[in-house]
Amino acid sequence: MVVEENQNQMMDSIAGDSAMTATVLEDEAEMETTTTNIWKNTKESLILHLSKKLLHRDLDFRIEAAREIRKMLRKSPVKSSARSKLADAGVIPPLVPMLISSNIDARHASLLALLNLAVRNERNKIEIVKAGAVPPLIQILKLHNASLRELATAAILTLSAAPANKATIITSGVPPLLVQILSSGTVQGKVDAVTALHNLSACKEYSASILDAKAVSPLIHLLKECKKHSKFAEKATALIEMILSNSEDGRNAITCCEAGILTLVETVEDGSPLSIEHAVGALLSLCRSDRGKYRKLILKEGAIPGLLSSTVEGTLKSRDRARVLLDLLRETPREKEMAPLILEKIVYGIAVHVDGAEKAAETAKKLLQDMVHRSMELSMKSIQHKAQSATIPDNSNS
Repeated sequence: MVVEENQNQMMDSIAGDSAMTATVLEDEAEMETTTTNIWKNTKESLILHLSKKLLHRDLDFRIEAAREIRKMLRKSPVKSSARSKLADAGVIPPLVPMLISSNIDARHASLLALLNLAVRNERNKIEIVKAGAVPPLIQILKLHNASLRELATAAILTLSAAPANKATIITSGVPPLLVQILSSGTVQGKVDAVTALHNLSACKEYSASILDAKAVSPLIHLLKECKKHSKFAEKATALIEMILSNSEDGRNAITCCEAGILTLVETVEDGSPLSIEHAVGALLSLCRSDRGKYRKLILKEGAIPGLLSSTVEGTLKSRDRARVLLDLLRETPREKEMAPLILEKIVYGIAVHVDGAEKAAETAKKLLQDMVHRSMELSMKSIQHKAQSATIPDNSNS
């Protein structure tokens, strides 16, 4: 009986605790709802207050309003809604002129406010550019103030993510200034500049004119220093490929860079699938433009193992590019006599890496057969092309 009574008391205690927990949860939910409603009402009145404050004649008032906008967006539990409502209240137009103020604090505060308004809000990005923000940002990019230049670069990066803004940013003359950031900016500035240029390169109408040979050296240096499988490396190799495929000066520039071609070869060996695709494409552009000039330079840096691996493991595009490049790198008749054993060793090493030592011999055999088959296909196409283009003798007078 005592045991039964104790069990009943324990059950009553547990039930009481459960009821108390449920009550606490209900109270917390109600409190959260109340807090949200208070915040909503407070936010709407604050937005109205800030929009009026930005129109004040006193610059200090406007600076304070810009700072409060940034603070509000950083703390708001519903940032996306706050960004839209602030834009609807008309805060963007008065913030833009502050970018060209002689007061550094005004520039800094307005930059941060506009950045926070633009992040993850396509409409605000477009509205900021329409309000005329690009020319003032160009002025800031030309300053010697590292902090402001970094913020302006971040702003360009954010605004360039909107397709509607790309053409305006490009035609305003921003890309050359971003290239300067690649060489002289802060670490974060360089990262943002590469990403901004990569965003702008998606504008097909102007993609060929975005970058020139001046960008090759800083891009190669940044690629050399970064992790080859990183997202940053993917963007950098994409830009390098774009330059080398469109510019003879760019192709000449890479031969003047310390370890320029070697850095691309290392990316083929160690990069992510996308980095490898772009690095192989860059090397292919070199070899296609002048095989006699670039073939030896590429071979000198030991490109063959990485390219052979790419024909097996890469993306569909990088596999095709690697095969074409390997064909362009093929040896002369005299060199071919010494090549088979070396090639077999390289292919076997790749096979070990792909399938392990047990299946390496079989995999290597398949790889070599595939290369022979590919070579025969190309030879047959060449013969057919010559046959089709041959002149048929004129026998009409015989």
